[in-house]
Amino acid sequence: MWHSDLHKRKPTGGRRKPYRGRRKFERGGFPIETVPGLEERRVERVRGGNIKVRLKSAEKVQVSDPKTGRTVRASILRVVRNPANVEYSRRGVITKGAILETDVGLVKVTSRPSQNGVLNAVLLEARREL
Repeated sequence: MWHSDLHKRKPTGGRRKPYRGRRKFERGGFPIETVPGLEERRVERVRGGNIKVRLKSAEKVQVSDPKTGRTVRASILRVVRNPANVEYSRRGVITKGAILETDVGLVKVTSRPSQNGVLNAVLLEARREL
């Protein structure tokens, strides 16, 4: 997947001919869509020799309660809603902002699992006290 704009049109609508080939820094990757399931991570080398950990699937989430300040590990039961994409809601894909149902209650994801490799969330509605 390439993220260059050499192939796009000019603001006037005219065609823009690429003046060079593709460069390695313009290279992109396919998105990793995190789903509930057995814990699985993927480690990738990215630009500058850095390492990016991507979370492919997760069965637990770190849930933080803003009222008490406590954090616990909770099991994911299902993805209730994903405002990022209607299709993600249907397929149960977890992204930042997704609403999950856990054994402690409803939580909202605050981390970017396919970018950070961790799944953190904040408690919205408690089923039981932390």
